[in-house]
Amino acid sequence: MSLTLGVGVRAAVTPGQLGAAVDASLSRAGVPGSAVSAVATLDRRAPVLAPFARARGWPLVPVPPELLAAVVPARPSPRVAALAGVPSVAEAAALAAAGPGAALILPKQVFPGVTVAIARAA
Repeated sequence: MSLTLGVGVRAAVTPGQLGAAVDASLSRAGVPGSAVSAVATLDRRAPVLAPFARARGWPLVPVPPELLAAVVPARPSPRVAALAGVPSVAEAAALAAAGPGAALILPKQVFPGVTVAIARAA
């Protein structure tokens, strides 16, 4: 099983908040961290996630806003659209990085400073 985490993150998020959000999301989806093949996010947030992804042994996929805007998310957010210029970061990043035909197995989960979605490659 090849899964991609899509993560939206505020710049000031702590490593503990990030780890707790990802672990809770994996648990909710009923999948182990070993099934994760990559972590994807809005390209300008990649520096925030890079140490976390590296520590977990997951490649980081920075996704440009043009690609995020082209993905139709399950649950778009007007707030994210106003802040990031795209209707979704977590869901759109997961789907875009997982490739054509990918499907969400976990829609966005919102935590303090972090949003996580999980997509399965086709």
